[in-house]
Amino acid sequence: MQLFYSPDINENSKDFSFPRDESKHIAKVLRKSVGDVLKITNGKGWLFTGEITLATQNKCLVSIISKTFQKQKDYTLHLAVAPTKMNDRYEWFLEKATEIGIDTVTPIICDHSERKMIKPERFKRILQSAMKQSLSCYMPKLNNAITFKSFMENEFKGDLFIAHCEETDRKSLKKQLNPKTDVTILIGPEGDFSTKEIELALNHNFIPVTLGGTRLRTETAAIVACHSVAFVNE
Repeated sequence: MQLFYSPDINENSKDFSFPRDESKHIAKVLRKSVGDVLKITNGKGWLFTGEITLATQNKCLVSIISKTFQKQKDYTLHLAVAPTKMNDRYEWFLEKATEIGIDTVTPIICDHSERKMIKPERFKRILQSAMKQSLSCYMPKLNNAITFKSFMENEFKGDLFIAHCEETDRKSLKKQLNPKTDVTILIGPEGDFSTKEIELALNHNFIPVTLGGTRLRTETAAIVACHSVAFVNE
């Protein structure tokens, strides 16, 4: 099944018109024609079945013939991950985390961060593509990049964890996770969190954790954390 995405379609829609670029892709590249059936999601849980009534490179129209709502998971996962020095590594993380199952991503700028700027529009396109590929009906939320200190000023819910490499008392993440529980996990940059940042997180009730016996890259650590939460909730 091929899944299409548009945030503009909703449960009350009876007909829907794709934007020009998507229309061109459907009509010219995919060679879809009148009568063909498409699956569409709005990234908010709804899956629509639409029958094409007009297929040109400038305009593709569909008539909605059915709709279903995909139930949300019993938990939410929020990963706050420092941007990596190599941008493609962060993009890889976004793609794979979306496929595994993530709800919110916040790029956090830390004391040891080498990259302090991100490309949110590109990141959103990667999230969208991964959502469609994995046939999910929920688009992960990408927050604006924020400093670690400012991030700590938020109100958090559920279980809170910070994964770091300092040789201090840390618990195994997989042994701390609880099923059907909202989770927020902090993953630092290549140079790890600073001691000051770790102390600040602990003061905000984050539990220090380890992700295993080897030292992981930022993007690998984020995927390990993401998969651990998904595994516990299977």
